[in-house]
Amino acid sequence: MSLRTVTEINSLSRDEFVRVIGPVFEQSPWIAEAVWLKRPFASREALHAALCETVTCAGAEKQLALIRSHPDLAGRLASAGALTVESAREQAGAGLDRLTPKETELFRKSNAAYRKKFGFPFVICARLNRTETILNGFRARLPNSPQQEIQTALQEIFRIAELRLNDLISH
Repeated sequence: MSLRTVTEINSLSRDEFVRVIGPVFEQSPWIAEAVWLKRPFASREALHAALCETVTCAGAEKQLALIRSHPDLAGRLASAGALTVESAREQAGAGLDRLTPKETELFRKSNAAYRKKFGFPFVICARLNRTETILNGFRARLPNSPQQEIQTALQEIFRIAELRLNDLISH
């Protein structure tokens, strides 16, 4: 996929904008739909800020839906080959497609414990982490409160979105 300029992004129709920008947030095209109305954007960073502001102002129900749209790391969807293209690439980049049986079991148990406590998947920017640091992240974040974890998950989602935008739009 070739990089687009911000000017090209600004000129897209609503449907095309949602098709291109929608995958920046996992399974949540509503964010791109809402942001399209705020064009034109002066920069990739301004677009990212508008997308994140939309999530921040969306309310708890939509924020939780966004968090829940993320797959478990090295989970059932990954082993079934059913991840989005973006998630599959990011999990592979973190080495999660090459786990040992012991690591696979650690991820299964960690995902289950995290979901049981918080009711949503553990979200971390896989592109900025590797297997060991992700497993350490589970241990470090499990003692957190649900509110702390919602905020942490949203910050991780914003990092993921920034990197995905960097893949789509030239500077």
